[in-house]
Amino acid sequence: MTTTATSVNEGTDSPYALSHLDALESEAVHIFREVAGEFERPVILFSGGKDSIVMLHLALKAFAPAPVPFSLLHVDTGHNFPEVLEYRDRTVAEHGLRLHIASVQEYIDAGKLRERPDGTRNPLQTVPLTEAIQQHRFDAVFGGGRRDEEKARAKERVFSLRDEFSAWDPRRQRPELWQLYNGRHAPGEHVRVFPLSNWTELDVWQYIAREKIELPAIYYAHEREVFQRSGMWLTAGEWGGPKEHEQVETRLIRYRTVGDMSCTGAVDSDATTLDAVIAEIAASRLTERGATRADDKMSEAAMEDRKREGYF
Repeated sequence: MTTTATSVNEGTDSPYALSHLDALESEAVHIFREVAGEFERPVILFSGGKDSIVMLHLALKAFAPAPVPFSLLHVDTGHNFPEVLEYRDRTVAEHGLRLHIASVQEYIDAGKLRERPDGTRNPLQTVPLTEAIQQHRFDAVFGGGRRDEEKARAKERVFSLRDEFSAWDPRRQRPELWQLYNGRHAPGEHVRVFPLSNWTELDVWQYIAREKIELPAIYYAHEREVFQRSGMWLTAGEWGGPKEHEQVETRLIRYRTVGDMSCTGAVDSDATTLDAVIAEIAASRLTERGATRADDKMSEAAMEDRKREGYF
């Protein structure tokens, strides 16, 4: 009796070929398991944003039915979207995970950091992040960065070595031929790990749709009071917006990425469903950070400069 392979995927030439999402998932799962085997104290950066949500979903799949063998770390600017913080806390409780929070506000209150004149706290995350890594002796730090997001991130390897000050040096990048990852590091150093390096924004959304992953509601179109600054729609808040000449209006918007409210812009959108969001992303000619992140527009090398100082 002839049997038919059960691994057939539509749109592939071979009945045994993986779809592109299956291939990306397989690569990410391999990376998580590789880190679990090579490092002693890994941690997952988790903000409640879509990339960190997908990253956690992959980690859960990588080690199921066992629990994820890593804790989570969130650098809280104090200006995060309430919907995202609620999602973060609910997810941590649901999966019985341990969450470390590095608070920018606590560093400001202690006089270790100063507020910036523009009110944005995204660049202030570096010190709390690097000190949390040192305090907890994390030797591998998972981040949700993708190469398609921004040109500095396009230079990253999957395993990105950081020195004892958490600084990134592009000249110390190691080759990663045949998906062989070198996690060797000296005492005090650590490795940033990017399981989603080869994913695009569209891949992330298609995977979210396939896996039926829940997201914070602000990723879908909704009415919100916003004001315009530097060509972006920003949410009013305690961080210093709007100014006297900036008019608040109610618009139908959604967020492509989430971060500090002071520098994360919304986009006009009527995409209230996953299919509508995917169609919108497929038609877009701007990267999510290029369209919505003011902190990346401070200079041509803004992201690379921050990464050299220890940023994500």
